[in-house]
Amino acid sequence: MSPTATTVLVVPLLVFAAPLLARSVSRWAAVPVVVFELGLGIVAGPALLGWVGESELFGRLSDFGVNLLFFIAGTEITRSAVRGRTARRAWLGWLISIAVGIAAGFAVSPGLGAVIIGISLASTALGTLLPILRDSGDLATPFGVAVGAIGAAGEFGPIIAISLFLGGRSFGTASVVLLVFGVIAAAAVIRARRTSHRRLHAFVESTLHTSAQFAVRTVLAILAVMIFLTVQLGIDMLLGAFTAGIVWKLLIRDADEQTQRSVEAKIDAVAFGFLVPIFFVYTGVKFDLQSLLDHPLAFAWIPVVLVALLLVRGLPSMLAAPEGAGRRERIATGLYGATGLPIIAVATDIGVRQDVLTGTQAAVLVGAGVLSVLLFPLAASALRPGSVERSPAASVVEE
Repeated sequence: MSPTATTVLVVPLLVFAAPLLARSVSRWAAVPVVVFELGLGIVAGPALLGWVGESELFGRLSDFGVNLLFFIAGTEITRSAVRGRTARRAWLGWLISIAVGIAAGFAVSPGLGAVIIGISLASTALGTLLPILRDSGDLATPFGVAVGAIGAAGEFGPIIAISLFLGGRSFGTASVVLLVFGVIAAAAVIRARRTSHRRLHAFVESTLHTSAQFAVRTVLAILAVMIFLTVQLGIDMLLGAFTAGIVWKLLIRDADEQTQRSVEAKIDAVAFGFLVPIFFVYTGVKFDLQSLLDHPLAFAWIPVVLVALLLVRGLPSMLAAPEGAGRRERIATGLYGATGLPIIAVATDIGVRQDVLTGTQAAVLVGAGVLSVLLFPLAASALRPGSVERSPAASVVEE
């Protein structure tokens, strides 16, 4: 069997196996399914079993997956994530994180490598945390809103930093290009917010159970337009995907509640049932375990970076903890804030391609990100079982 045919067979089987493994250990610990997706990718990848290698097909599907992940993150942004006390404190925490992270990066890799390390240490895996918060029922609580605000800053901020510093342009030119995108994105958001979309809602509702599936097609169209715009402007695609999620949320905000839930379920099915798992499995496949095996002392750096994530990102994230939160809940907020992976994978991949990070440095950072996804949400859940009062969170699209 050819390598391509093997990959086409093995990757879907790994995606299939991951939730079964997560369910099998759920009686002992609620391990996020993403941990198994990454782990299976590493095991099946070139460094161990060698069943799967890098391929153009799954590389493209992986790109679609990470863009959908950030699209969904954009749809989940709440009013408190962009306005008010929680948002201000979340962004203050991120600014502290990026400054400290870059300073720490200079101790390891001067120059552009320090920026990549700083961006990695200052990131929060909002797209990874959303399913965890949704499954636990925390998404619409004050705690969930706080984590959403921290995650928005911890994903949106690094994406902007990547566009400014890692796009191959001068800082001034990159700033102008980013401003152009911001103006276009703001115009799209304002248009979506202030215009009635009854005809769109009616068409969406009439095609929910037909082959037309207009809601899903509209989502893909908006996503394609925003990503195309970022590609043409030469900025990171994830910024377009994140903005597309916000625009779609505004377009569908006044639709019937049942319709919104049905559409959300369909998008989740495409994203978390297909493309997002491929992104995480493929991230595991690309994980450069061999570079760590070739340099065994590098393994010792993974827990060091894990602690750095707690100090650089976790501690400042606690500034945005819900008002009146106790010590345990503040620590849980910091643990969620320090959970990072997608941005780390994206930033380190850029660093390796631009020859400013070694494969070993990238593997250490990604390895710490994997451990953060495994350990920090578990620790946060253990700190606050049933401790948060459930209350609706205002949506960003509410007046």
